Amino acid sequence: MQKKLPIGISSFEKIRSEPYYYVDKTPFVAKLVEEGTYYFLSRPRRFGKSLFVDTLKQAFLGRKEFFQGLYLEKNWDWSVRYPVIHISFGGRTFKGEEHLITYILEQLEKNQETLGVPCSEKTLYDGCFEELILKCYEKYKQKVVVLIDEYDKPILDCIEDRETAKRIRDILVKFYIILKPLDRYLKFVLLTGVLKFYMSSIFSGLNFLNDITLSRKYSTICGFTQKELEEVFREELQDKDLELIRCWYNGYSWLGEPVYNPFDVLLYLEKRTFHPYWFETGTPSFLVKLLMEKRFYLPELEDLTATDDLIGTFDLDYIEPENLLFQVGYLTIKETIEEEGLILYKLSYPNKEVKISLNRVLFSYFTQLSSERPRLSLKMIEAVRERDFEKMKRVLEGLYAGIPHDWFRKNELSRYEGYYVSCFYAFLCGSGLEVIPEDITNKGQIDLTVIYRERVYLFEFKVFEGEEGEAKALAQLKEKGYHKKYEGKSKEIYLIGIEFSSGERNIKDFSWEKMS
Repeated sequence: MQKKLPIGISSFEKIRSEPYYYVDKTPFVAKLVEEGTYYFLSRPRRFGKSLFVDTLKQAFLGRKEFFQGLYLEKNWDWSVRYPVIHISFGGRTFKGEEHLITYILEQLEKNQETLGVPCSEKTLYDGCFEELILKCYEKYKQKVVVLIDEYDKPILDCIEDRETAKRIRDILVKFYIILKPLDRYLKFVLLTGVLKFYMSSIFSGLNFLNDITLSRKYSTICGFTQKELEEVFREELQDKDLELIRCWYNGYSWLGEPVYNPFDVLLYLEKRTFHPYWFETGTPSFLVKLLMEKRFYLPELEDLTATDDLIGTFDLDYIEPENLLFQVGYLTIKETIEEEGLILYKLSYPNKEVKISLNRVLFSYFTQLSSERPRLSLKMIEAVRERDFEKMKRVLEGLYAGIPHDWFRKNELSRYEGYYVSCFYAFLCGSGLEVIPEDITNKGQIDLTVIYRERVYLFEFKVFEGEEGEAKALAQLKEKGYHKKYEGKSKEIYLIGIEFSSGERNIKDFSWEKMS
């Protein structure tokens, strides 16, 4: 029987009851239970967290029939069944405190019905949660399993309203803190989410949780490894370009082997075309506003350095772009550096999907030219392919001339020198071109390098106030000898100097030269 692709399915029972493909993650179930009791796991949205939580649930319920042929079938004590309290915040959009409290009480009521354990406390969510745990322990004569999926979604839904988000955070703290003194009644606890909030907030009461987000042992607990992809989906991949699939959808790393985004892989195999499936399921409006607020220099997204404490926690009172970009999945760990006891992480885009898609969104927000971007991108690609530098110049002049004057007037960012380079960088990346920002040579740094087939284009930028300025960009490129890095590696090397006038808000000089 032909197997089906489990697109959007987070029910382990459904996947195992019908002929769906399934990547066996049950070894991690055994490992978690063997090594501890209390866990926290952060992964980006649509990365398989909910399916893994449901896998745990079915294992603790003793549903052996769903594990036939999987690792856990012969590595689990099926003679014992545990009461499981399962709460998920993933299926609702939260609009405020009252909505959240009502939803928590609804979830607790559903668990009471499933477990056959009625609680006398009906209005206080924290009291009801505690009572449910204690009564389950009494009824079943077994310790209780608590699984909370997408624990942080109520906060994320309101994150642009910082004060409402804090009030929702306080409600959740009061709810989750119930677990801490009930140790003797609990068999296993797992909380999953996208963000790990700072220890002074939610996790101050949950400091007994083992955070396995950056554990090498559990780095592939969600997502598909290269081996899993090729073995499980062998039939679907027979006529596919594996290297291209890897470039588009692999690259997410949590200190271990890089993994594929499962949502992307499944939709690609279904639709048979490369597309930013995962990226389009979320709108990074808050993130974009934060980058603009921080006057973030966009080329730095290629190569950020962050400490483990910065990327490991999230604080509503002190939000940093590096932290948010990593935890939501737009940046990933490319390298770990240890110096004098200090651990540093090199962050960059995980793959082509994220680099292209994020920069398209950033370009639109930074310039207000979302409707013009496709046309300008096509002309820029044509100019690069045809070595048409006049067309390239016209594209860039059109790009900056098209930015509404009212947008300049309202936004301080447009007076920032890095704004012009950031716009150009986001435009090139969003066009799908291979871009290297701050390209390092033994003579210094090239502002931007574009590699196209066997050609290389080296860009140098200068920005000056007012209407007049001296054209120095191209001269600097030549004087520094930056092109020597690519001699013998590329058949053609072009130097391009671009001078911006912040007064006129456009290009004042565009010069180029081919190096022989």
